[in-house]
Amino acid sequence: MIIGFIGAGNMAGAIINNMVSSGIHPAGQIMVYDILKDKRDAFQKKGLLAAGSIPELVKSCDIIFLSVKPQNFVEVLEEARKEVKKEKLFVTIAAGISTGYVTRLLSCDCPVIRVMPNTPLLIGQGATAITRSENVTDKEFAFIQSIFASCGTVTVLDESKMNAVISVNSTSPAYVYLLAKAVIEGGAKQGIDTDTSLKLFCQALIGSAEMMLKSGYTPDELIEMVSSPGGTTLKALDVFYEYRFEEMIDKAMLACTKRAEELGR
Repeated sequence: MIIGFIGAGNMAGAIINNMVSSGIHPAGQIMVYDILKDKRDAFQKKGLLAAGSIPELVKSCDIIFLSVKPQNFVEVLEEARKEVKKEKLFVTIAAGISTGYVTRLLSCDCPVIRVMPNTPLLIGQGATAITRSENVTDKEFAFIQSIFASCGTVTVLDESKMNAVISVNSTSPAYVYLLAKAVIEGGAKQGIDTDTSLKLFCQALIGSAEMMLKSGYTPDELIEMVSSPGGTTLKALDVFYEYRFEEMIDKAMLACTKRAEELGR
């Protein structure tokens, strides 16, 4: 079985590296096509196969990952259509691209799996949402799930939720990074050096995440545990509430979903 990747950016590279390092699939049975020859050559030096064109890759591969930007899907699928066959499995990792859109542009009722990963997948800590078209077999679906499970967690969703989930797992790391930036800069204004603030805050994030996952307490209960009456935490939270922090997050998530629907097809 040959697995192909159209597009060889950071996400594709992370998926490929995890597949090979975890023993899910050998490098010699993975083919890559990218518009940039330097990227194709770099993967070829690692023992992967390189295709000179999209039709060549589609013809040669059993499973094809579509790891390009949503804006490039029309031209990519028009090229893929030249060699497409009904038994080939396509996997899309682009925001807003539905399984139905892929089959329409391919003019073929191919099985399609839609995946929404996030960038922590690059270090093996991804949070991935996944869905499938009706004609994907259980064996095919389990295999693709295993690829993403090798570099994080995987959650199966109905396709109707795949645009909304982007704001939960895929863009949310940026929310965390923005919060981290603000905390580190706030610490610097109070005389705490950047490295110290970064280490302390990152560990606080890790510990807080573990508390939410393992303690059995709800977020509200955990907030209460940190908030001593008349203490420092409540003073900080009062400012968040004054500036409607929760409402702001809600609006940001809705804006994210709206953009996914605009990109979506």
